[in-house]
Amino acid sequence: MIHRAQSSIFSRIVVLSIGLALLLVAALWLLTDRTIRNTLDENARQAVDLDLAGLVDIYASGGGEELQRRIADRLALTPTDGTVPHYLLLGPGGQRLAGDLDHWPALDPAVSESGRIVIGRATPAFARSTLLAPDKRLLVAHEADDALPLLQRVALSFAAGGLLFALVVGLFARVTTRRLQCRIGVINAAFQTGDSGFMDACEQKAAPDEIDELASHSAAALARVQRLMEAYRDSSDQVAHEIRTPLTHLDNKLVKALAADPEAGIAQELQAARGEIRSLVHTLESLLDIASSNARRGDPHSLRPVNLSRLSSRICELYSDSAEESGHEFSWDIRPGVVIDGEEDQLARLITNLLDNAFKYVPSGGRIDMSLEPGPVLVVEDDGPGIPAGDRERIFDRFYRSADAARDSHGAGLGLSLAKAIAERHGLALSLEMKDRGTRFVVRGEMAG
Repeated sequence: MIHRAQSSIFSRIVVLSIGLALLLVAALWLLTDRTIRNTLDENARQAVDLDLAGLVDIYASGGGEELQRRIADRLALTPTDGTVPHYLLLGPGGQRLAGDLDHWPALDPAVSESGRIVIGRATPAFARSTLLAPDKRLLVAHEADDALPLLQRVALSFAAGGLLFALVVGLFARVTTRRLQCRIGVINAAFQTGDSGFMDACEQKAAPDEIDELASHSAAALARVQRLMEAYRDSSDQVAHEIRTPLTHLDNKLVKALAADPEAGIAQELQAARGEIRSLVHTLESLLDIASSNARRGDPHSLRPVNLSRLSSRICELYSDSAEESGHEFSWDIRPGVVIDGEEDQLARLITNLLDNAFKYVPSGGRIDMSLEPGPVLVVEDDGPGIPAGDRERIFDRFYRSADAARDSHGAGLGLSLAKAIAERHGLALSLEMKDRGTRFVVRGEMAG
């Protein structure tokens, strides 16, 4: 049988856990980065507001000259908190009375407007303006702290910590899923081997979880299937025995009657009766084989590697002698090295049933071809009378025979049904394909579908 590669849900869980961990770390980093930036902005606003309020108090208590001296003093000091202050005091007509700024930004002092400005060419700062008197206005600005080094350190810390966190989460997820994978693997192995006693070897937990419940139900289901299969085999064997035994006794009596040298007519009837007995036994065996194949469909037990090329070649060589006697032209094209898992005797019966069907319905002088290619793809075709269109849909039904076949040959109509059941038991598909003349039966594997 051909096994398809499959992805593991546990590997996807590990990858998903690592991805979620990295996503969580990234989200926390973004939140931290935004918090730091907002905090620095708020500190700058508070520093500007506090500085402006102090200068307004100085102006209210000491007047304009005192305010100018204080602004000069503050510009002469080197701040210890890293923020550099800037000032601009304008008098009547926009005359600059104090400060180090050379122009007034787009801030309205009448409403004490605040906002970000650019000092020099590219220095960002936060500023607030106010109106001290109808002809006097004051602007206070503080350069924003250089947050880039801090933000870079924070980002580096999150990157290192995030990788470590993702690694820990991945290892934890891997260990956890590995245990789950082993437990699920035990259940899968039990279904593959049909062993319902695998629960006895499993570790019993004080607090069973969902996997233990699944394992328990699986063991119970396998045990029920085993009991049903044993009951089926016992019933089938019993039915076969109860039918074969009286038929065998009856056949022996007919043999004794023939040994008594009866009249020709009576001997002919006795021989016909023996033929009917053999036909009944053959029908019984075919029905049991069909039921057995259907019951074991998809069951890998008892399947072993079979060299289908070698088996097909051996069968074709046997049929070549029969073809000479029946007047058929028989040829085959078998590719070497085609191997599948199966039961050799059942696969041989599949091939012989298809060939028997062709030799039975193709008149003498007709042609029968068989081919085998990797896949596998096995084809048996002929140039006989073919199958009527009305019979094609039911050709694989049990006991179904077309009117022409029923008049021209003997049989119970189980050959193709059995061939289809054997094919499906091995994971193959048997189909009838249309052609201009004759019939074409094709057996395909999963990969050749």
